[in-house]
Amino acid sequence: MPELPEVEVVRAGLARHVLGAVITSVEVLHPRPVRRDPRGPQGFASALTGRRIEDARRRGKYFWLPLDNGDALLGHLGMSGQLLVQPRDSEPERHLRVRLGLAGAADDRPFETARPSPPQDKELRFVDQRMFGGLMVSGGGAELPPEIAHIARDPLDPEFDDDAFVAKVRRRASGIKRQLLDQNLVSGVGNIYADEALWRARLHGERAGEKLTAAQVRELLGHARDVMNEALGQGGTSFDSLYVNVNGESGYFDRSLHAYGREGEPCDRCGTPVRRVAFMNRSSYFCPVCQPAPRRPRRTASRPIVAD
Repeated sequence: MPELPEVEVVRAGLARHVLGAVITSVEVLHPRPVRRDPRGPQGFASALTGRRIEDARRRGKYFWLPLDNGDALLGHLGMSGQLLVQPRDSEPERHLRVRLGLAGAADDRPFETARPSPPQDKELRFVDQRMFGGLMVSGGGAELPPEIAHIARDPLDPEFDDDAFVAKVRRRASGIKRQLLDQNLVSGVGNIYADEALWRARLHGERAGEKLTAAQVRELLGHARDVMNEALGQGGTSFDSLYVNVNGESGYFDRSLHAYGREGEPCDRCGTPVRRVAFMNRSSYFCPVCQPAPRRPRRTASRPIVAD
């Protein structure tokens, strides 16, 4: 958390509010969020100061802001990161880690407004309670930061290759949920939307990819797209105050979940209580009737070896 829909909501907010802005100042209030930048906090600030923000892009759960010199501000929200656009004179947030002064940022008017009002001075603030997220300047990364070039495209990307995804899944013996979370295979799908897509496809997360038909994998991919598009339409999924968009607003898709976070509640399809099991230091939620677990092979007793 956050996953693709939440990061896309943030990216869209950045595209709306900061394009064309010049970064006039950078203040790193805690070094950990910029720990991956080899320049260090001071070099990070120097590399950004005076640069103009040209665009707002995303690959999976990563976002980046291409700059006018060909570099990019690359970021990941981690578990609790927030990227907020605030008036300069607003009170600092409790877990504010990095603040960027902006001049000439876009205004807050709706997209359909034909005539925007004059640019305003604002701040772009990185707030992170747990500090698993971070920011860095990617040298020459405006088109695609090399630091994330290994990450696969996501199911909502127009260039995502469905056929290649199906073939790769069916060549692997690992469970299908583990594959959905493999960012080198498909990006942007996290624990929440994996569980939701699997529930819709009536598949247990431990079903081996090599045991699934091509039709089953395609159906699952379609459900993953559907659930993430629906989440986008509702501003993402918010279980607490940690995930918000750039305006500090929470999403509402958690009210539409069928599996994730619903342990003990009746399945919306058959009424059986939803079950939770531990999975990769997280939790998996599923209906034990609609999503039966794969049968485990019987163990045969080994016969003792008798010497001649």
